[in-house]
Amino acid sequence: MNAITQASALRGESSDLPDTPPRHAGLALFALAIGAFGIGTTEFSPMGLLPVIAQGVDVSIPTAGLLISAYAIGVMVGAPIMTLAFSRLGKRSALMLLMGIFTIGNIMSALAPGYFTLLLARLVTSLNHGAFFGLGAVVAANLVPKDKQASAIATMFLGLTIANVGGVPAATWIGQQIGWRMAFAGTALLGLLAIAALWLALPKGRPGKAPDLRRELRVLVRPAVLLAMATTVLGASAMFALYTYVAPILTELTAASDAFVTLGLVLIGVGFTLGNMLGGRLADWSLDRATKIFLAALALIMLLLPVVFASHLGAAIGLLVWGAAAFAIVPPVQMRVMQAAAEAPGLASSINVGAFNLGNALGAAIGAAVISAGLGYAAIPIAGALLAAAGLLLVWLGRSRRHGA
Repeated sequence: MNAITQASALRGESSDLPDTPPRHAGLALFALAIGAFGIGTTEFSPMGLLPVIAQGVDVSIPTAGLLISAYAIGVMVGAPIMTLAFSRLGKRSALMLLMGIFTIGNIMSALAPGYFTLLLARLVTSLNHGAFFGLGAVVAANLVPKDKQASAIATMFLGLTIANVGGVPAATWIGQQIGWRMAFAGTALLGLLAIAALWLALPKGRPGKAPDLRRELRVLVRPAVLLAMATTVLGASAMFALYTYVAPILTELTAASDAFVTLGLVLIGVGFTLGNMLGGRLADWSLDRATKIFLAALALIMLLLPVVFASHLGAAIGLLVWGAAAFAIVPPVQMRVMQAAAEAPGLASSINVGAFNLGNALGAAIGAAVISAGLGYAAIPIAGALLAAAGLLLVWLGRSRRHGA
Protein backbone atom coordinates (compact mmCIF):
# COMPACT_ATOMS: atom_id res chain seq x y z
CA MET A 1 0.00 0.00 0.00
CA ASN A 2 1.60 3.30 -1.07
CA ALA A 3 1.58 6.51 0.94
CA ILE A 4 -1.32 8.07 -0.99
CA THR A 5 -3.48 4.98 -0.53
CA GLN A 6 -2.54 4.83 3.15
CA ALA A 7 -3.49 8.45 3.69
CA SER A 8 -6.79 7.92 1.89
CA ALA A 9 -7.60 4.87 4.00
CA LEU A 10 -6.66 6.73 7.16
CA ARG A 11 -8.90 9.65 6.22
CA GLY A 12 -11.73 7.28 5.25
CA GLU A 13 -11.64 5.50 8.61
CA SER A 14 -12.43 8.81 10.28
CA SER A 15 -15.60 9.43 8.26
CA ASP A 16 -17.19 11.54 10.98
CA LEU A 17 -14.62 14.26 10.27
CA PRO A 18 -14.68 16.77 7.38
CA ASP A 19 -13.39 15.65 3.98
CA THR A 20 -11.31 18.83 3.74
CA PRO A 21 -9.23 20.42 6.52
CA PRO A 22 -11.29 22.95 8.51
CA ARG A 23 -10.38 26.63 8.49
CA HIS A 24 -9.61 26.60 12.21
CA ALA A 25 -7.45 23.46 12.31
CA GLY A 26 -4.95 25.27 14.54
CA LEU A 27 -7.56 25.81 17.26
CA ALA A 28 -8.62 22.16 17.06
CA LEU A 29 -5.00 21.02 17.42
CA PHE A 30 -4.61 23.40 20.37
CA ALA A 31 -7.64 21.81 22.04
CA LEU A 32 -6.10 18.35 21.59
CA ALA A 33 -2.82 19.68 23.02
CA ILE A 34 -4.66 20.93 26.15
CA GLY A 35 -5.96 17.41 26.73
CA ALA A 36 -2.46 16.01 26.19
CA PHE A 37 -1.07 18.56 28.67
CA GLY A 38 -3.51 17.41 31.35
CA ILE A 39 -2.77 13.74 30.72
CA GLY A 40 0.99 14.33 30.81
CA THR A 41 0.66 16.23 34.07
CA THR A 42 -1.33 13.50 35.82
CA GLU A 43 0.92 10.74 34.46
CA PHE A 44 4.28 12.14 35.54
CA SER A 45 3.57 14.35 38.58
CA PRO A 46 3.24 11.40 41.06
CA MET A 47 6.92 10.60 40.41
CA GLY A 48 7.91 13.81 42.16
CA LEU A 49 5.27 13.41 44.87
CA LEU A 50 5.90 9.81 45.91
CA PRO A 51 7.33 10.64 49.38
CA VAL A 52 4.44 13.02 50.10
CA ILE A 53 1.80 10.59 48.83
CA ALA A 54 3.38 7.65 50.70
CA GLN A 55 3.26 9.61 53.94
CA GLY A 56 -0.30 10.77 53.23
CA VAL A 57 -1.71 7.25 52.78
CA ASP A 58 0.70 5.62 55.29
CA VAL A 59 2.61 3.26 52.98
CA SER A 60 6.26 2.86 52.01
CA ILE A 61 7.71 4.66 49.00
CA PRO A 62 8.12 1.40 47.01
CA THR A 63 4.46 0.58 47.71
CA ALA A 64 3.46 4.07 46.61
CA GLY A 65 5.51 3.47 43.44
CA LEU A 66 2.95 0.84 42.46
CA LEU A 67 0.59 3.74 41.75
CA ILE A 68 2.79 4.53 38.73
CA SER A 69 2.85 0.88 37.65
CA ALA A 70 -0.94 0.67 37.99
CA TYR A 71 -1.32 3.69 35.74
CA ALA A 72 0.91 2.15 33.04
CA ILE A 73 -1.03 -1.14 33.20
CA GLY A 74 -4.31 0.76 32.95
CA VAL A 75 -3.09 2.54 29.82
CA MET A 76 -2.17 -0.74 28.12
CA VAL A 77 -5.45 -2.45 29.03
CA GLY A 78 -7.68 0.56 28.54
CA ALA A 79 -6.38 1.64 25.12
CA PRO A 80 -8.13 -1.00 22.94
CA ILE A 81 -11.15 -1.39 25.24
CA MET A 82 -12.02 2.30 25.37
CA THR A 83 -11.32 2.82 21.67
CA LEU A 84 -13.73 0.04 20.73
CA ALA A 85 -16.30 1.08 23.36
CA PHE A 86 -16.50 4.62 21.97
CA SER A 87 -16.27 3.65 18.30
CA ARG A 88 -19.98 4.37 17.65
CA LEU A 89 -19.59 7.96 18.81
CA GLY A 90 -18.34 10.90 16.81
CA LYS A 91 -14.69 11.70 17.46
CA ARG A 92 -15.48 14.93 19.33
CA SER A 93 -17.95 13.19 21.63
CA ALA A 94 -15.53 10.31 22.24
CA LEU A 95 -12.64 12.64 23.10
CA MET A 96 -14.82 14.72 25.44
CA LEU A 97 -16.04 11.59 27.25
CA LEU A 98 -12.47 10.35 27.60
CA MET A 99 -11.48 13.64 29.21
CA GLY A 100 -14.55 13.22 31.44
CA ILE A 101 -13.07 9.92 32.66
CA PHE A 102 -9.77 11.74 33.21
CA THR A 103 -11.53 14.40 35.31
CA ILE A 104 -13.47 11.88 37.39
CA GLY A 105 -10.31 9.84 38.03
CA ASN A 106 -8.40 12.87 39.29
CA ILE A 107 -11.31 13.92 41.53
CA MET A 108 -11.38 10.37 42.93
CA SER A 109 -7.62 10.63 43.56
CA ALA A 110 -8.05 13.94 45.41
CA LEU A 111 -10.78 12.44 47.61
CA ALA A 112 -9.27 8.95 48.11
CA PRO A 113 -9.35 8.09 51.84
CA GLY A 114 -6.58 5.48 51.64
CA TYR A 115 -4.02 3.70 49.51
CA PHE A 116 -6.24 1.14 47.80
CA THR A 117 -8.90 3.69 46.86
CA LEU A 118 -6.11 5.88 45.46
CA LEU A 119 -4.81 2.90 43.49
CA LEU A 120 -8.32 2.37 42.06
CA ALA A 121 -8.57 6.08 41.23
CA ARG A 122 -5.29 5.95 39.31
CA LEU A 123 -6.55 2.97 37.33
CA VAL A 124 -9.72 4.89 36.43
CA THR A 125 -7.67 7.92 35.40
CA SER A 126 -5.42 5.83 33.15
CA LEU A 127 -8.28 4.34 31.12
CA ASN A 128 -8.59 7.47 28.98
CA HIS A 129 -4.90 7.79 28.14
CA GLY A 130 -4.33 5.40 25.22
CA ALA A 131 -7.68 6.01 23.55
CA PHE A 132 -7.34 9.80 23.81
CA PHE A 133 -3.92 9.86 22.16
CA GLY A 134 -4.91 7.16 19.67
CA LEU A 135 -8.14 8.83 18.53
CA GLY A 136 -6.57 12.26 18.92
CA ALA A 137 -3.76 11.30 16.53
CA VAL A 138 -6.32 10.22 13.91
CA VAL A 139 -8.28 13.45 14.38
CA ALA A 140 -5.10 15.55 14.16
CA ALA A 141 -4.04 13.80 10.95
CA ASN A 142 -7.44 14.45 9.39
CA LEU A 143 -7.37 18.15 10.23
CA VAL A 144 -4.49 18.91 7.85
CA PRO A 145 -3.28 18.01 4.34
CA LYS A 146 -1.61 14.61 4.11
CA ASP A 147 1.90 16.09 3.80
CA LYS A 148 1.48 17.74 7.23
CA GLN A 149 -0.03 14.83 9.16
CA ALA A 150 3.05 13.93 11.24
CA SER A 151 3.50 17.58 12.22
CA ALA A 152 -0.16 17.74 13.27
CA ILE A 153 0.30 14.68 15.49
CA ALA A 154 3.43 16.31 16.93
CA THR A 155 1.38 19.42 17.74
CA MET A 156 -1.00 17.33 19.83
CA PHE A 157 1.93 15.61 21.60
CA LEU A 158 3.39 19.07 22.25
CA GLY A 159 0.96 19.30 25.15
CA LEU A 160 2.51 16.17 26.65
CA THR A 161 6.05 17.50 26.37
CA ILE A 162 5.16 20.96 27.74
CA ALA A 163 3.58 19.19 30.72
CA ASN A 164 7.08 18.03 31.66
CA VAL A 165 8.30 21.65 31.58
CA GLY A 166 5.41 23.37 33.35
CA GLY A 167 2.57 21.09 34.46
CA VAL A 168 4.59 18.48 36.36
CA PRO A 169 6.82 20.97 38.26
CA ALA A 170 3.72 23.05 39.12
CA ALA A 171 1.79 20.02 40.36
CA THR A 172 4.84 18.87 42.34
CA TRP A 173 5.20 22.31 43.96
CA ILE A 174 1.47 22.44 44.83
CA GLY A 175 1.65 18.93 46.28
CA GLN A 176 4.68 19.78 48.40
CA GLN A 177 3.29 23.11 49.62
CA ILE A 178 -0.43 22.49 50.21
CA GLY A 179 -0.86 18.73 49.82
CA TRP A 180 -0.92 16.10 47.10
CA ARG A 181 -4.73 16.04 47.09
CA MET A 182 -4.78 19.64 45.85
CA ALA A 183 -2.38 18.65 43.05
CA PHE A 184 -4.88 16.06 41.80
CA ALA A 185 -7.75 18.52 42.23
CA GLY A 186 -5.90 21.10 40.14
CA THR A 187 -5.25 18.50 37.46
CA ALA A 188 -8.99 17.71 37.38
CA LEU A 189 -9.59 21.36 36.45
CA LEU A 190 -7.35 20.83 33.42
CA GLY A 191 -9.76 18.07 32.38
CA LEU A 192 -12.71 20.45 32.50
CA LEU A 193 -10.74 23.01 30.47
CA ALA A 194 -9.90 20.36 27.85
CA ILE A 195 -13.56 19.29 27.58
CA ALA A 196 -14.63 22.90 26.95
CA ALA A 197 -11.84 23.42 24.39
CA LEU A 198 -12.70 20.23 22.50
CA TRP A 199 -16.39 21.15 22.39
CA LEU A 200 -15.64 24.61 21.04
CA ALA A 201 -12.83 23.76 18.58
CA LEU A 202 -13.61 20.37 17.03
CA PRO A 203 -16.27 19.84 14.36
CA LYS A 204 -19.31 18.01 15.67
CA GLY A 205 -19.03 15.21 13.14
CA ARG A 206 -21.29 12.24 12.55
CA PRO A 207 -21.69 9.13 14.72
CA GLY A 208 -19.17 6.41 14.07
CA LYS A 209 -19.84 2.87 12.92
CA ALA A 210 -19.52 -0.35 14.88
CA PRO A 211 -16.06 -1.74 14.09
CA ASP A 212 -15.52 -5.01 12.30
CA LEU A 213 -13.43 -6.38 15.14
CA ARG A 214 -12.25 -9.46 13.25
CA ARG A 215 -11.08 -7.37 10.30
CA GLU A 216 -9.32 -4.83 12.51
CA LEU A 217 -7.56 -7.56 14.48
CA ARG A 218 -6.34 -9.08 11.22
CA VAL A 219 -4.86 -5.70 10.35
CA LEU A 220 -3.12 -5.44 13.73
CA VAL A 221 -1.31 -8.78 13.38
CA ARG A 222 0.29 -7.88 10.07
CA PRO A 223 4.09 -8.21 10.29
CA ALA A 224 4.55 -4.55 9.27
CA VAL A 225 2.24 -3.39 12.07
CA LEU A 226 3.88 -5.63 14.67
CA LEU A 227 7.35 -4.45 13.60
CA ALA A 228 6.26 -0.81 13.86
CA MET A 229 4.83 -1.37 17.35
CA ALA A 230 7.93 -3.28 18.43
CA THR A 231 9.99 -0.28 17.31
CA THR A 232 7.82 1.89 19.57
CA VAL A 233 8.45 -0.43 22.52
CA LEU A 234 12.22 -0.40 22.01
CA GLY A 235 12.40 3.37 21.49
CA ALA A 236 10.36 3.99 24.65
CA SER A 237 12.42 1.43 26.57
CA ALA A 238 15.63 3.26 25.65
CA MET A 239 14.07 6.52 26.82
CA PHE A 240 12.70 5.30 30.16
CA ALA A 241 15.73 3.21 31.06
CA LEU A 242 17.43 6.54 31.71
CA TYR A 243 14.47 8.79 32.54
CA THR A 244 13.26 6.58 35.40
CA TYR A 245 16.63 6.75 37.19
CA VAL A 246 17.86 10.18 36.09
CA ALA A 247 17.85 11.58 39.65
CA PRO A 248 20.12 8.91 41.21
CA ILE A 249 22.26 8.86 38.04
CA LEU A 250 22.93 12.60 38.35
CA THR A 251 23.53 12.28 42.08
CA GLU A 252 26.01 9.43 41.58
CA LEU A 253 27.84 10.46 38.40
CA THR A 254 27.61 14.26 38.51
CA ALA A 255 27.49 14.82 42.29
CA ALA A 256 24.37 16.88 41.57
CA SER A 257 22.47 18.80 44.22
CA ASP A 258 18.68 18.63 44.50
CA ALA A 259 18.48 21.99 42.71
CA PHE A 260 20.57 20.69 39.80
CA VAL A 261 18.43 17.54 39.54
CA THR A 262 15.35 19.79 39.26
CA LEU A 263 17.12 21.84 36.58
CA GLY A 264 18.01 18.63 34.78
CA LEU A 265 14.36 17.56 34.71
CA VAL A 266 13.37 20.93 33.27
CA LEU A 267 16.07 20.64 30.59
CA ILE A 268 14.78 17.19 29.68
CA GLY A 269 11.28 18.64 29.31
CA VAL A 270 12.62 21.40 27.04
CA GLY A 271 14.46 18.76 25.02
CA PHE A 272 11.25 16.72 24.72
CA THR A 273 9.44 19.75 23.36
CA LEU A 274 12.14 20.60 20.81
CA GLY A 275 12.49 16.98 19.75
CA ASN A 276 8.75 16.56 19.34
CA MET A 277 8.59 19.48 16.89
CA LEU A 278 11.68 18.32 14.99
CA GLY A 279 10.40 14.75 14.85
CA GLY A 280 7.11 15.88 13.31
CA ARG A 281 8.83 17.96 10.64
CA LEU A 282 11.29 15.26 9.60
CA ALA A 283 8.57 12.59 9.64
CA ASP A 284 6.60 14.66 7.11
CA TRP A 285 9.73 14.53 4.95
CA SER A 286 10.34 10.76 5.33
CA LEU A 287 9.02 8.41 8.00
CA ASP A 288 11.70 5.75 7.55
CA ARG A 289 14.59 8.18 7.40
CA ALA A 290 13.35 10.21 10.36
CA THR A 291 12.94 7.07 12.49
CA LYS A 292 16.43 5.82 11.58
CA ILE A 293 18.07 9.20 12.17
CA PHE A 294 16.57 9.67 15.61
CA LEU A 295 17.12 6.09 16.81
CA ALA A 296 20.74 6.26 15.66
CA ALA A 297 21.19 9.66 17.31
CA LEU A 298 19.63 8.39 20.55
CA ALA A 299 21.94 5.36 20.62
CA LEU A 300 25.02 7.52 20.03
CA ILE A 301 24.07 10.15 22.61
CA MET A 302 23.36 7.53 25.28
CA LEU A 303 26.75 5.94 24.69
CA LEU A 304 28.35 9.35 25.34
CA LEU A 305 26.30 10.24 28.42
CA PRO A 306 28.49 8.41 31.01
CA VAL A 307 31.38 10.61 29.83
CA VAL A 308 29.53 13.96 29.70
CA PHE A 309 27.88 13.33 33.08
CA ALA A 310 31.30 13.87 34.67
CA SER A 311 30.69 17.65 34.74
CA HIS A 312 27.64 19.79 35.49
CA LEU A 313 27.88 21.66 32.18
CA GLY A 314 28.26 18.42 30.25
CA ALA A 315 25.31 16.88 32.10
CA ALA A 316 23.09 19.90 31.37
CA ILE A 317 23.91 19.86 27.65
CA GLY A 318 23.67 16.07 27.50
CA LEU A 319 20.22 15.96 29.12
CA LEU A 320 18.88 18.64 26.76
CA VAL A 321 20.18 16.89 23.63
CA TRP A 322 19.16 13.46 24.93
CA GLY A 323 15.62 14.70 25.65
CA ALA A 324 15.35 16.05 22.10
CA ALA A 325 16.53 12.78 20.52
CA ALA A 326 14.37 10.62 22.81
CA PHE A 327 11.07 12.36 22.07
CA ALA A 328 11.78 13.09 18.40
CA ILE A 329 11.08 9.39 17.88
CA VAL A 330 7.44 9.67 19.00
CA PRO A 331 5.76 11.38 15.98
CA PRO A 332 7.40 9.12 13.35
CA VAL A 333 6.73 5.85 15.20
CA GLN A 334 3.10 6.86 15.84
CA MET A 335 2.63 7.74 12.17
CA ARG A 336 4.38 4.51 11.06
CA VAL A 337 1.86 2.42 12.97
CA MET A 338 -1.11 4.42 11.63
CA GLN A 339 0.11 3.97 8.06
CA ALA A 340 0.95 0.29 8.46
CA ALA A 341 -2.57 -0.28 9.87
CA ALA A 342 -4.30 2.24 7.60
CA GLU A 343 -7.60 0.32 7.59
CA ALA A 344 -7.78 0.51 11.40
CA PRO A 345 -5.64 3.49 12.42
CA GLY A 346 -7.73 4.47 15.45
CA LEU A 347 -7.36 1.11 17.21
CA ALA A 348 -3.75 0.68 16.08
CA SER A 349 -2.84 4.18 17.22
CA SER A 350 -4.40 3.60 20.64
CA ILE A 351 -2.64 0.26 21.08
CA ASN A 352 0.63 1.89 20.03
CA VAL A 353 0.26 4.34 22.92
CA GLY A 354 -0.11 1.25 25.11
CA ALA A 355 3.06 -0.10 23.48
CA PHE A 356 4.83 3.12 24.49
CA ASN A 357 3.78 2.49 28.10
CA LEU A 358 4.97 -1.12 27.80
CA GLY A 359 8.32 0.35 26.79
CA ASN A 360 8.09 2.59 29.86
CA ALA A 361 7.76 -0.43 32.13
CA LEU A 362 10.37 -2.47 30.24
CA GLY A 363 12.94 0.34 30.30
CA ALA A 364 12.45 0.85 34.03
CA ALA A 365 12.83 -2.90 34.62
CA ILE A 366 16.01 -3.07 32.53
CA GLY A 367 17.46 -0.13 34.43
CA ALA A 368 16.64 -1.86 37.72
CA ALA A 369 18.27 -5.07 36.46
CA VAL A 370 21.44 -3.16 35.56
CA ILE A 371 21.62 -1.69 39.06
CA SER A 372 20.82 -5.01 40.75
CA ALA A 373 23.57 -6.72 38.74
CA GLY A 374 26.10 -4.31 40.28
CA LEU A 375 27.03 -2.74 36.92
CA GLY A 376 26.61 0.79 38.27
CA TYR A 377 24.59 3.78 37.18
CA ALA A 378 26.96 4.53 34.29
CA ALA A 379 25.83 1.30 32.61
CA ILE A 380 22.18 2.41 32.40
CA PRO A 381 22.69 4.81 29.45
CA ILE A 382 24.69 2.10 27.68
CA ALA A 383 21.79 -0.34 28.13
CA GLY A 384 19.49 2.33 26.69
CA ALA A 385 21.81 2.74 23.70
CA LEU A 386 21.57 -0.99 22.99
CA LEU A 387 17.76 -0.78 23.10
CA ALA A 388 17.77 2.13 20.63
CA ALA A 389 20.12 0.19 18.36
CA ALA A 390 17.75 -2.78 18.48
CA GLY A 391 14.90 -0.47 17.42
CA LEU A 392 17.03 0.79 14.52
CA LEU A 393 17.60 -2.82 13.46
CA LEU A 394 13.83 -3.41 13.39
CA VAL A 395 13.36 -0.40 11.09
CA TRP A 396 15.97 -1.84 8.72
CA LEU A 397 14.24 -5.24 8.83
CA GLY A 398 10.90 -3.65 8.04
CA ARG A 399 12.37 -1.77 5.09
CA SER A 400 14.06 -4.90 3.76
CA ARG A 401 10.79 -6.83 4.10
CA ARG A 402 8.86 -4.21 2.11
CA HIS A 403 11.47 -4.12 -0.66
CA GLY A 404 11.57 -7.90 -0.77
CA ALA A 405 7.78 -8.21 -1.04
